[in-house]
Amino acid sequence: MKASTITSYGETATFEIADLPKPTPTAGHVVVRVAASSVNTIDTMIRSMGTDLPLSPALPAVLGMDFAGVVEAVGEGVTEFAIGDEVYGCAGGLADLQGALAEFMLADARLIAHKPESLSMREAAAMPLVGITAYEGLERAGITAGQKVLVQGGAGGVGHLALQLAKHFGADVYGTGTGDAQLAVINGYGATGIDFATTKIADYVAQYTGGAGFDIIFDTVGGANMTNSFEAAALNANIASTVSLLEIDLSPAHFKGLSLHIIFMLLPMLSGQGCAKHGEILAKLAEIVDAGAMKPLLDDTTFGLDRVGDAYDRLTSGKAIGKVVVEV
Repeated sequence: MKASTITSYGETATFEIADLPKPTPTAGHVVVRVAASSVNTIDTMIRSMGTDLPLSPALPAVLGMDFAGVVEAVGEGVTEFAIGDEVYGCAGGLADLQGALAEFMLADARLIAHKPESLSMREAAAMPLVGITAYEGLERAGITAGQKVLVQGGAGGVGHLALQLAKHFGADVYGTGTGDAQLAVINGYGATGIDFATTKIADYVAQYTGGAGFDIIFDTVGGANMTNSFEAAALNANIASTVSLLEIDLSPAHFKGLSLHIIFMLLPMLSGQGCAKHGEILAKLAEIVDAGAMKPLLDDTTFGLDRVGDAYDRLTSGKAIGKVVVEV
């Protein structure tokens, strides 16, 4: 089979097409003929940081965590999927798991679900990592109808799905971004866009919450922005963060009684624990998508397996609006 491989790590590391053995089905797994794979920030971090990240695969490696495709073969014990089923998931591209930037991949059946019928393969491939992250973050924050929810980075990969899910769950939803394009994305999902570059936190908290603060903040920006989330939060609010690799003074969180939830959705792939939960979430997301309540936003650029490096560069450039997808 053809695969896009990487033989070195670093900011300028390149991808090369190689012929690799086609995987064979093992117990509890399926072989998927990959149709498309999306590029996530963690993928670009693996390329640039390599072994500085403990989850990076040994070289030469096939990266790509997200995929959509068709089941080609079924391993022993797999009963939920059959040959010919259209599926999607996040099941490779790190540690010792071959990624999706190949014609075929072996996937743990617990980590996948039937593809949303209303989405193309390209659209479905954009969903798994960011969709699971968005769902888990809101679920762990205890979202309920009527709450005021702020999504920091509302036009991003996780953020734009979190906006739609929060609306689906009946929340009053707001999202931060900057510039006309990002704010148009946020407002387009029925949320209220807030330009963080021109609006002070105290001002938008006063305008939209009467000064009380937001009940849930989903911080997809993280890092130093966490202090902004603390400031915007209501007393006893819940904050979910996808980027918390920093030292930070938790005093503001203490004096507001905040609960902080760290979302690291790669844990099931790395630990082997909780894999079935990801499959369950993907099945729920497919139902929500097919009911018309959510749809992924795709960047308007297109890439094939021979242009993976360009796809990674597109994401890291910061110019992409929506998910970057590689068609296999």
